[in-house]
Amino acid sequence: MKKIFTALTFALACSTITGMAQTATALKPGQDSTKKKFEIPKDAEPLSYADFSWINGQNRQTSKLLDNKYFTGDFTFDMNYTRSNHNPIDNTVTGSTALARNGEVAVSFVGIGGDFHYDNVRGRIMTQFGTRSTVVPRNDYSGYKGQYDLPDAYRYLSEAYGGYHFNAWHGINVDMGIFMSYIGMYSYNNFENWSYQPSYTSDNTPWFFNGIRVQAFPSVTTKVELWIINGWQSYGVFNKMPGFGFSVNTRPSPTFSFVSNNYFGTDVAGAPGVKRYHTDNSIQHLYFDAANKSTSGIKRAAFTLTADFGFQNGTAPGNVVYSAFGKNASNFISAMAYNRLWFGKEMKWGWTLGGGFMSNPSRYLALVPPGQATDSFLAASTPGSKMAGWDGSTCLDYNPNQFLTVRFELVHRFMNVPYFNGNGGVTSASGYQTNPATSFNPNSYIPADPSFTPDLVKSENRFVIALMTRF
Repeated sequence: MKKIFTALTFALACSTITGMAQTATALKPGQDSTKKKFEIPKDAEPLSYADFSWINGQNRQTSKLLDNKYFTGDFTFDMNYTRSNHNPIDNTVTGSTALARNGEVAVSFVGIGGDFHYDNVRGRIMTQFGTRSTVVPRNDYSGYKGQYDLPDAYRYLSEAYGGYHFNAWHGINVDMGIFMSYIGMYSYNNFENWSYQPSYTSDNTPWFFNGIRVQAFPSVTTKVELWIINGWQSYGVFNKMPGFGFSVNTRPSPTFSFVSNNYFGTDVAGAPGVKRYHTDNSIQHLYFDAANKSTSGIKRAAFTLTADFGFQNGTAPGNVVYSAFGKNASNFISAMAYNRLWFGKEMKWGWTLGGGFMSNPSRYLALVPPGQATDSFLAASTPGSKMAGWDGSTCLDYNPNQFLTVRFELVHRFMNVPYFNGNGGVTSASGYQTNPATSFNPNSYIPADPSFTPDLVKSENRFVIALMTRF
């Protein structure tokens, strides 16, 4: 119960602080911008009326190399090297969507595309090459319902949608396709984040939605989104009913941002009677800003708080009961907090410290371990089954300009059940999926070898070196 009250208190604090943030900052040279009032221009771009480059999960760039009246280019190249203290023989990372290969230089994400815009018609396409094109689709089982291979059909697209912009209020967009969810505050594009390995709250909630989105901007400080989607990070529909949700993002001043995401759907395969509910709430606050001073010390300081609560409730075939609490508990309670400092004369350096916790009995949102650990993990994921943990990380960034980030990160993660890849690996005794001399298996599923037991452990320490460029 202590964790429940902690998460709910975080959510309440988010809404309370946001409601109090009616004054904003003056962005004048040589002054701390947290101490003066700021008049919001009524004709400004929604959510862009001030410098919000400090926000976690948002692009900090002020210009694009390719930008004209018809097309704005967006190109990201994200590479990493990571090593855990267990040094698994199969070079596999467990429980992460940002990392995939241990002890190797890996191309994590290559996104090539951009935004098309002409006469109120809009569209966006962003490719998804690299390890993420396998890591993310493998956790969606909706594509195995019916014919046609959805995981392969969509795996190389992170975003792909078209729509129309209506000149009402401060703008209304109606889009159809695959778009980012931003539940859990962190962005899918690590170039936009304060750290590389997201905390449990973010890594175990959706990166994308597939369906219809309506974005409305009733004022320059507020955006409201409505979703009708196939499901919770799913390419297809698990049952007959789609998922529904909405998001509210408000920035009442240049130093505050509050986002509330809410979802309802039926995402247990073959169990339309089991309903899923989820609320995700984040606050971000820039509490010190001396970006315009000529000194080389700390130039900015900001923190983020995120709290999530969700559960599944209902009865599945076979009289399998899911409930919010109790012996058949199927819920998700989590929170995370991060603090970021920018320093140096031109703010080329950044330091982030933070972490969070997650409690997920029944494991219905947990990332499934790969390899032969998949079957045993899913078999144990019954209502009420244990799963809770915490994580912490710190990283140092160097940004010589707005197109490049070099990141050095240390991460510790713990789970109360065996979950992380140990030295023995999760694929086979040799570390290889099949005999590399005779065959190659491109699939994520590996036929079980009864003589092999995956080596899962309860904690891990790892360091990450990442190089990210964006144009």
